[in-house]
Amino acid sequence: MMIQIDKDYVVALRRQLHQYPETDFDLPKTVALVKGELEKLGIPYTEKYGKGSVIGYINPDKDTFTIGIRADMDALKIQEKNTFEYASKIDGKMHACGHDAHTATLLGVAKFLKSIEADLACRVKLIFQPSEEGVESGSRMLVDAGVLQDVDVIIGAHIENTIDSGKLAVCPGFSQASSRTFTIEVFGKSAHAAAPETGIDSMAAAVKLYSRLKERVEALGADKKKYIYHVGKFHSGTAQNIISDYTCLVGTVRALDNKIDLAIASVIDEQAVAVEKETGTDIKVTYNLKATSVYNNPYLASLVVDAIKDTVGEENVAPMPQKLGSEDFSAYGDKIPAVLFRIGTKNEAKGLVNIPHNDDFELDEDALPFGASTFIQFVLNNQYGIDKQKLLDADER
Repeated sequence: MMIQIDKDYVVALRRQLHQYPETDFDLPKTVALVKGELEKLGIPYTEKYGKGSVIGYINPDKDTFTIGIRADMDALKIQEKNTFEYASKIDGKMHACGHDAHTATLLGVAKFLKSIEADLACRVKLIFQPSEEGVESGSRMLVDAGVLQDVDVIIGAHIENTIDSGKLAVCPGFSQASSRTFTIEVFGKSAHAAAPETGIDSMAAAVKLYSRLKERVEALGADKKKYIYHVGKFHSGTAQNIISDYTCLVGTVRALDNKIDLAIASVIDEQAVAVEKETGTDIKVTYNLKATSVYNNPYLASLVVDAIKDTVGEENVAPMPQKLGSEDFSAYGDKIPAVLFRIGTKNEAKGLVNIPHNDDFELDEDALPFGASTFIQFVLNNQYGIDKQKLLDADER
């Protein structure tokens, strides 16, 4: 079957979204645009899975096999410096990570799939997700609300400005890191610096814990290329002559294997208890696990590679290394077989080389139809189902 993506449609939608970026779960204009396009296409949808989300259905009544396709919709709190005509019109907000392209691409996919709906053997669930960038995970909200209950496998894509436009890539297995924020609060007792015996120095206890944690995390022996442990904030004290009764440390853990993440969290907990006993302080540790490691099921990844080859040819399958950046797509892969592939959007001839999360980020829109066609080709190739045993056997977690 010849796949024809309406590139003008996708680009126009992407530019409209780019001008009006919204963040976290508060996406009224973005949601309205997605709903409006689905209505024009005659695609049923629901908002029942949570704020800022829209879930559309191709062949809603065919329940023998369901493929999920996810696009994230939120932007970043960055002031855009680009001056092209479709630059952000909202102060302090910018689509600096390509989610506008993800949303527009999935709408392009929806448009084509709707045109061949009667000939498809499977159901396709179109998942438009909020808050991938936010502190609270939009994917986790959707998963907790049951969005995957009728989905057999799920795929998604992310633009990649380190890969040339026209090429696509998949990293099988663990492909991106988990993201855990930790906050350590140390409670002591204030006193005058001239009478230290009457107080409990929270700062001294925190310094001891800081040093101990650095040593013990390194003693785990994990490959330093596969994790990050970092304390980025250390706040204590109110005056030069007062023993601090409160100290706060805030840090992050990134790990390409969930076992490493859990091991580091265990070290933090153990050493907090030990230092608490040694110093007489009270120590409270809290975590926000934003995302686990993204795991691309190797067998499902091979099927995505097949779709890429069918779309752009084997010569345009690019290598994709592991990255210590996180992606909350991992919440889907924790429940069912999942793959997040990459759409190359780098174009040196056009000067499009900046990586995401920069205030002058821009991507090559000519690449978006390749991503859309890969989604569609994957659906066409696998519409009659995927061997569940092969998916299970391939999972090495």
